[in-house]
Amino acid sequence: MLLLSVISSAVAPGLALLTFFYLKDKYDQEPLHMVLKVFLLGLLIVFPIMIIQRGLVLGLDGGPYVDSFLISSGVEECLKWFVLYHMIYNHTEFDEPYDGILYAVAISLGFATIENIMYAWYSHASIGSMFMRALLPVSGHAMFGVIMGYHMGRAKFSGGVRTRGILFISLLLPWLWHGIYDFILSTMTNTWIWFIVPLMAVLWYGGMGKVARANSRSPFRFLKREEEINL
Repeated sequence: MLLLSVISSAVAPGLALLTFFYLKDKYDQEPLHMVLKVFLLGLLIVFPIMIIQRGLVLGLDGGPYVDSFLISSGVEECLKWFVLYHMIYNHTEFDEPYDGILYAVAISLGFATIENIMYAWYSHASIGSMFMRALLPVSGHAMFGVIMGYHMGRAKFSGGVRTRGILFISLLLPWLWHGIYDFILSTMTNTWIWFIVPLMAVLWYGGMGKVARANSRSPFRFLKREEEINL
């Protein structure tokens, strides 16, 4: 029974955050089956990521910078970006800027959820430690997804102006923020909390601003207003 509670606590944060961002789509909500499909893709990419990371660990002389910015954040964000670009970017359902945020958050939370389940299973984690993971790793992955998806949405709806540059930013920025996050946790054994809390506050503040800006650029906002006026 305790194990079931821990597993439930591993799954709940990802689903709760996914629901939160799904409901933030103000003008043209995505088909739920599409969002869940991308969430499941996030679950599946854990396994190739683990294989690549294991190979890099064996082949490289690690260090905090290599571990944080290449092996951890580099591999994870690159593979998430690769899947999103090749499977979602040109999809017909990706029809407004906020969709980039929603799908990037979905794949990020899928990854974070299976990572959480594995952590709970192999470390016999307590409810308290799972609550801490909900506030930090799971929430962090959601914010990296917001950054990636926001700029991917900008690239898709930029009208061809600087599209490649914005796409590069959609990979670079979550990579850097994720690397900074991992670097703090891996190098600041006793003082990490003093750096992680402000970092998460900045990420959430910036992330909610990106959500608002992406919604404000939706081509469906005028249709929504017309419907409200007609009612």
